[in-house]
Amino acid sequence: MPNTSVTPQSLPYWRLSSFYFFYFAVVGAMIPYWGVYLKSLGYSSQDVGVISAIILGTRIIAPNFWGWLADKSQQRLRIIRQGSALACVFFAGVLISQHYSWLVLVISLYTFFWHAVLPQFEVITLSYLGNQYQRYGQIRLWGSLGFMAAVVGLGLLFDFLPIRFLPVAILSFLILIWLSSLSLKAVPVQKTYESSQGFLSLVFQPAIICFLVASFLLQLSHGPYYTFYSLYLQEHYNYSSTATGLLWALGVLAEVAIFLVMPKIMHRFDVRSLLLATFLVTAFRWYLIGYCANWLWVLLFAQLLHAVSFGIAHSASIEIVRTQFKGTHQGQGQALYSSLSFGAGGAVGALMGGLLWDHSASLTFLVASLSSVGAFVIAFFGLHLRKPQAIDSP
Repeated sequence: MPNTSVTPQSLPYWRLSSFYFFYFAVVGAMIPYWGVYLKSLGYSSQDVGVISAIILGTRIIAPNFWGWLADKSQQRLRIIRQGSALACVFFAGVLISQHYSWLVLVISLYTFFWHAVLPQFEVITLSYLGNQYQRYGQIRLWGSLGFMAAVVGLGLLFDFLPIRFLPVAILSFLILIWLSSLSLKAVPVQKTYESSQGFLSLVFQPAIICFLVASFLLQLSHGPYYTFYSLYLQEHYNYSSTATGLLWALGVLAEVAIFLVMPKIMHRFDVRSLLLATFLVTAFRWYLIGYCANWLWVLLFAQLLHAVSFGIAHSASIEIVRTQFKGTHQGQGQALYSSLSFGAGGAVGALMGGLLWDHSASLTFLVASLSSVGAFVIAFFGLHLRKPQAIDSP
């Protein structure tokens, strides 16, 4: 008997979308402004790199633990609610003290629970969509809108108020994530497809290993951008917080546009071709930012390429995980992809940026560009995916 899908009338579109909106509003507050906030406290570039790496590094362990627990317990929504609530509690510690060791402890605890949330919510979203999985991008785009609203709104705000108010804004968004999770009902647990292969045997297929390594290198290349782009614009080119926020928003606006048309793109091109194109475009983007940023039109064009370097890359990767990790392996598959790419890759990229930044910002982006080229080479020779198995029960 086939696994039933949720009808369009029962799809809680706005409740799913609101969760993505507030979750990525936190990201929109953290990524562009957290490094600026830490610099305002007197921390060095290396300190900024280390604390940013912790934010990403906990994503290596946390999603895999929570993904394993969610697959075993089938209590995904409960894990999301508890994870978002505890993330609020621990992040509030930033308001108590800004001492370096205290920040390291608080950020480590906060992100351990915050990273429990998104991979499991992706599984819930795909479960609600059922056979309408092509609509994923239409829901996920609200995360991009949340990011854009936060980055532009806070950019305008911080031209008038000091950056020290950033933790208050982040905590407000975290509370809204938790409230949004309370509005959802758990997806009924149904008889799911049971893979004849164990989870590790799926992971150690050559094509999956190449996919995960390429994803790691792609997100490593994003590490310096996410950690230092705002500082790059403000310290090297004297951009205001408003102008910086608008440049971030332009990239996310391009991302929103690509999410709207991703169903058509995915129907026309296979995921391997999409990823290969993504790796090359991303390498070109980092080179432009590193060596041609003195021309505003080049920065504008480079931000438009975010539609490819994140939007297409993420949609294609989610589709690979969806088709290659079925049934009871879905949560762990999403968590593994998240932890190795955004977690390990992002953390190594942030650390690399912290070590190279004061020496040469351009060199930092060149290394990022070469990392994306490496992802292309690995995927070109090794990313040959097996056809997805049918999910119908006998």
